[in-house]
Amino acid sequence: MKEMHKAVKAAFPVTIPVLAGYLFMGMAFGMLLQSAGYNAWWAFFMALFIYAGSGQFLAVGILAAGFNPLLAFFMTLMVNARHIFYGISMLERFKNFGKAKWYMVLSLTDETFALLTAAVPPKGVEAKPFYLAIAMLDHFYWIAGCTLGGLFGAALPINTKGIDFVMTALFVVILLEQWQQKSNRIPAIIGLGGSLLCRVVFGPQWFILAAMALLLVVFMAAKKPLEGRLAFDDTP
Repeated sequence: MKEMHKAVKAAFPVTIPVLAGYLFMGMAFGMLLQSAGYNAWWAFFMALFIYAGSGQFLAVGILAAGFNPLLAFFMTLMVNARHIFYGISMLERFKNFGKAKWYMVLSLTDETFALLTAAVPPKGVEAKPFYLAIAMLDHFYWIAGCTLGGLFGAALPINTKGIDFVMTALFVVILLEQWQQKSNRIPAIIGLGGSLLCRVVFGPQWFILAAMALLLVVFMAAKKPLEGRLAFDDTP
């Protein structure tokens, strides 16, 4: 318990950008869900068990359209298929987490994945509780944001137009933090280049899946050269 408390204190500053993004974006979701006729309890349990921002926003339209489990399955798969690649890349890191690895799999949102791949435990803090603390804090922020949004949506007529830009801003902040480490710059450039190429070749509907597949192959092929860069000083 003491080690986990120390890990949470160390992880909190790392997760502050996610805190800002998840509170605002979660509130936007909660308000949208409330406007569709579902109260704050729905927002709370969807955030707790589904825990997928884009998937939850998609679910609002699916719920409004009526019962169609096949449509829900395929639409959710298309939107969140990138998480398959997140999980594959984390197999080695999660193998010693014991029962907690199942929660870590659930916790792999875009932002949490970015933090888990970039954050380094400070001196005196063990890696396993540190990464678990990052995942739990991010999840808590999202649950809190969604639930508050449901409550505010029921009490106040708030226009949420444009609030979804918060997530774009959050990605930019995380990217800039990773860019500060020299060893992260080449993977970032490869990722950007591969994504732009797939966007041109496959179009907006399929480029995410194509880019993830391409980058998985590229990074597996370049694993040793990229890992070798970690031996050098990461000072910008």
